[in-house]
Amino acid sequence: MGMWAAVDALWDLPAEKRIFGAVLLFSWIVYLWETFLAQRQFILLFGGIPYLWRLSGRFCGSAGFGPEYEITQSLVFLLLATLFSALTGLPWSLYNTFVIEEKHGFNHQTLEFFMKDAIKKFIVTQCILLPVSSLLLYIIKIGGDYFFIYAWLFTLVVSLVLVTIYADYIAPLFDKFTPLPEGKLKQEIEVMAKNIDFPLTKVYVVEGSKRSSHSNAYFYGFFKNKRIVLFDTLLEEYSVPSKDNQEEPGMETRNDGQGDSEEIKTKVKNKKQGCKNEEVLAVLGHELGHWKLGHTVKNIIISQMNSFLCFFLFAVLIGRKELFAAFGFYAANPL
Repeated sequence: MGMWAAVDALWDLPAEKRIFGAVLLFSWIVYLWETFLAQRQFILLFGGIPYLWRLSGRFCGSAGFGPEYEITQSLVFLLLATLFSALTGLPWSLYNTFVIEEKHGFNHQTLEFFMKDAIKKFIVTQCILLPVSSLLLYIIKIGGDYFFIYAWLFTLVVSLVLVTIYADYIAPLFDKFTPLPEGKLKQEIEVMAKNIDFPLTKVYVVEGSKRSSHSNAYFYGFFKNKRIVLFDTLLEEYSVPSKDNQEEPGMETRNDGQGDSEEIKTKVKNKKQGCKNEEVLAVLGHELGHWKLGHTVKNIIISQMNSFLCFFLFAVLIGRKELFAAFGFYAANPL
């Protein structure tokens, strides 16, 4: 009755307040529904977390690592937990890719490519997660009463490093990045960047077409070293240089068609048409607008404030047995 009373009350308000109230009411309904679903996790109700902790302890014990090796056990626990998460989430990812995306003509992946990509993502994630987690746990162990400050500073540094190296060293493990060739589009991008004092250094094209026909653009980098990445599906006439011929231009065809090989023309003709230059600039302008208005910095500050608050609350509650008992750790503190 309360919800329907709120709906009825909306109609007595002016139009602009009705719209705002409707959006607010819908947001609360979604939030409450998601909270309800989260509370029904089987992983929580059936003691999945303490079970994985005990299982990781048995694995460590069989390998000769006793209870004093809590960091080692924690890493085994993380490995098992992420493996469990990946396996249980796999059917939903398959459905999203090969049913929903396929239905609307966006999917370009084969099942073999999808599975290889999923395995590679899992391996790369573990190569980052496990070393970082081991250092974080060590800081918590030796940090004393103010460990939450040191832990927060460590995660801040790690997040900044990952943001810095992601596009140059991690993303290329999954997709091919090539510099945008010289031409009208690159000149227009450079002019746009100069007009808003965006410190652009390089423009790349990422081969997103092997995954889907979705288009996007983004920028990355800190201080005076900003770089822009365009999805190849966003460009109207672009083909990624082949492995057999790295000197192939792989760029927009010229209007007169002179000097372009038949191979390149065929590639461009067979590719799904992307956006015209004006549309590409409009998409990119939206992304650069986030930088101009300081949204990226604001989001980093907000996320770090939230991270610090979480570490602080953890420090307050870490000594309370009730916290661990609430999640099924009745025998002993797992830390």
